[in-house]
Amino acid sequence: MIKVAPSILSADFCKMAEAVENLKTWNADIVHCDVMDGVYVPNITFGMPMVKALRRYTDMPLDVHLMITEPEKYVGQFCEAGADIVTFHPEVSKNARQALDAIRNCGKRCGVAVNADMPLEIALPYLEQIDLLVIMTVQAGFGGQSFMENCLEKARMADGIRRKGNLKFKIEIDGGVCPSNISLVKAAGADIAVAGSAVFKAENPAYAVRSMQI
Repeated sequence: MIKVAPSILSADFCKMAEAVENLKTWNADIVHCDVMDGVYVPNITFGMPMVKALRRYTDMPLDVHLMITEPEKYVGQFCEAGADIVTFHPEVSKNARQALDAIRNCGKRCGVAVNADMPLEIALPYLEQIDLLVIMTVQAGFGGQSFMENCLEKARMADGIRRKGNLKFKIEIDGGVCPSNISLVKAAGADIAVAGSAVFKAENPAYAVRSMQI
């Protein structure tokens, strides 16, 4: 069954504690936290203090996706703040292997993300080292974008490599995922689906989560 990781980027920022408590009630699996720096992507969201605050209100896994430059400077701080999983974009890291090791040394799970406009090849050197591979089906930087189905080919390729090499990393699809395309996401080999607007803007969020756990 696919795990659903609603992105709190789509929640009401004035009610973040309530948002993560609702996710538990709605039977979501993971809390996805999109961290943006206004440099790697043109938007700014939140940082370590928000992750630390959320940690006090939930025992659900916190999946922190760093859309920031030089993530190696900050991965340790996000781990200390309470992240359970930390992923970043390797093309903007000066030493991606070192950053992955730093996350692992904190006792957390680590991963890399492939933006919609980037090839899967940027992640290939790290597949034996990571716990999570994030395939983005939107361009990093904003919530509420339309799903880019062509990006699923990268997930299919990664799944093939995983099977052939007997590798253990999970595949997460991030961007524009909703009940109407979740079957495509699963067929591409995904283990986790990130959904923001599809959950937080739904008339019945619990039903939206349940309908994607297929």
